[in-house]
Amino acid sequence: MVDVELLCEKSFSGADQEIVDKFVEFQQALIEANVDKLNEILLDDFILTQSPNRSQTKAEFISDVKEGSLDFSKSDIMDPTILFDDDSSASMISKVRLTAKVNGRELRWISNTVANFTRVDGIWHIVGWDN
Repeated sequence: MVDVELLCEKSFSGADQEIVDKFVEFQQALIEANVDKLNEILLDDFILTQSPNRSQTKAEFISDVKEGSLDFSKSDIMDPTILFDDDSSASMISKVRLTAKVNGRELRWISNTVANFTRVDGIWHIVGWDN
């Protein structure tokens, strides 16, 4: 079984492909609860926004993943679009279907996702995930 699937008819290249690949890597790290990989992918000022009234810092988010209160098992990334602000700042807009246990309850939902990226020393990192 594939944990993360990219459901898209478009093909990507260059920086677009790097960003899509980084988001896939991020989703896989969530599913594996790979805290080291999450620390590598997410910048220290990362913010997860789950609703207008709920956001988490990188430390809070990773803690929830590590403790198992967010237990992801599947991610489908649907038709992503990459937008660049400049050579070192971009956003990926997509629908993402996630399957996870949240506080022990299995849920599956589709969210409109915006992931914000910054390139540092030639490597793309995620600085925000509006989910």
